[in-house]
Amino acid sequence: MANATTPSAYDLPPLPSYTLKPLPPLVPGIPDQYFGMILLVIAYWGVSMIFHLIDAYDLFPQYRLHTPAEVLKRNHVSRWDVLRDVILQQAVQTAFGVVLAMVDEEPMYGREEYDVAVWARRIRMAQGAIPTMLGLVGIDAAAIAKNLASNHAVLAGAVSGGIYPDLTQTILLSGQPATTTAFASWELLAAKALYHLLIPALQFTVAILVVDTWQYFLHRAMHMNKYLYTTFHSRHHRLYVPYAYGALYNHPFEGFLLDTLGCGLAYLVTGMTVRQSMWFFTCSTIKTVDDHCGYAFPWDPLQRLTSNNAGYHDVHHQSWGIKTNFSQPFFTHWDSWLGTKWTGGDVSARYERARIAAQKKVNAEAVLTGSSAKESITANASPYSEEELPSSIARTAQSVTEPRIPAGKATQQALSSRQQILDDQQTGGIEVLAEESTEEVLAQQQKAKRRKRTTSSGLKGFADRVGESLQGRGTGVLGVESGRR
Repeated sequence: MANATTPSAYDLPPLPSYTLKPLPPLVPGIPDQYFGMILLVIAYWGVSMIFHLIDAYDLFPQYRLHTPAEVLKRNHVSRWDVLRDVILQQAVQTAFGVVLAMVDEEPMYGREEYDVAVWARRIRMAQGAIPTMLGLVGIDAAAIAKNLASNHAVLAGAVSGGIYPDLTQTILLSGQPATTTAFASWELLAAKALYHLLIPALQFTVAILVVDTWQYFLHRAMHMNKYLYTTFHSRHHRLYVPYAYGALYNHPFEGFLLDTLGCGLAYLVTGMTVRQSMWFFTCSTIKTVDDHCGYAFPWDPLQRLTSNNAGYHDVHHQSWGIKTNFSQPFFTHWDSWLGTKWTGGDVSARYERARIAAQKKVNAEAVLTGSSAKESITANASPYSEEELPSSIARTAQSVTEPRIPAGKATQQALSSRQQILDDQQTGGIEVLAEESTEEVLAQQQKAKRRKRTTSSGLKGFADRVGESLQGRGTGVLGVESGRR
């Protein structure tokens, strides 16, 4: 008891006792685990319906990646089939959530002050290294602490290695009052910031990296393996023109493997609480819907905060980019590091060719992917150079639909993507490439006609102006009659 009543300045403050209690649910009568499952469904359909209303009333046509006519013309699945399969996947997600809730421990509370004190102790122990660190650069920590002691006692204690002789508290030990060392107010404040802010932020960051890594490699495998693609993943790519509530349109097995299992793994690895996981899963769901919304909104924070957005992912849904841009749903670092990012440059012209039959050019100047044609020439073509050689049909379609594609890696990306379209007959196969080839030929013919009319009218106008400058002489002096009467 002697040490308790006359504490040493080197003693660590004691940790408080605690009693665990069941955490009351956010919504009375609904356990947090089950409310989290409900929240996912509400978030998915709530955000999807917002985008659906924007579609239905054509509120922001200038930001559309595709026109309504393209949704009807280019997709190879009905909206009802998409709705049915999304509901099926959400049923699978809910069943998995129920199983996870059954094996997970009941959420408890009551040890928050204890955990904060643990971190405050770690901060106190870390201060012990300050004198040593200062000594390495020739600074006498003890002398500085002595000079600061009179006016800045707390700062002097930190510089001296976490020694605060004047900070004491009275607590009960075995029913008897005892004096012990206490934490400085700044130590408790820093500990609370670590416990309530920094650690949850770190857990969210790690969870994002886990989900991005899990989905990138499995998603890429689904495209690089012909069996996996045609058996499972090709269903999602029946949507050449994605829309919001089609984000979870997948084969049930693929949906469970990529989305449900990936997020569950992130939850377990990071040690999130149930309430933390509720917000993480909800944010992931909203991000996935936003990536398939079909709009490049300049004010959408989800499309600005991360490099993986609707424009980036939409390239992956096109016949010429289906084997690129595998990253989802947050960041694109794996595509950049492993050479699977689209390198064909600005895709505005490609999108214009696809929608020219339905509506006039919209926002053609917008750059959707942030890549340049130069990347195609300088980039390493792997993994596309290691794949099976594209068939003659894929090469023919490529030469017709992409006559001016940048040389190098972009050509191999587009050829590989079109070969995958050919391999998947259920999703359109050769019909998709035939439609694109027809559209490109028509577009080129119309462009040639416009060029011919522009050249002819320009020459005639030039002849008129020269004729007027010759003080009324006939325009025939240039060998061209303007046709004016």
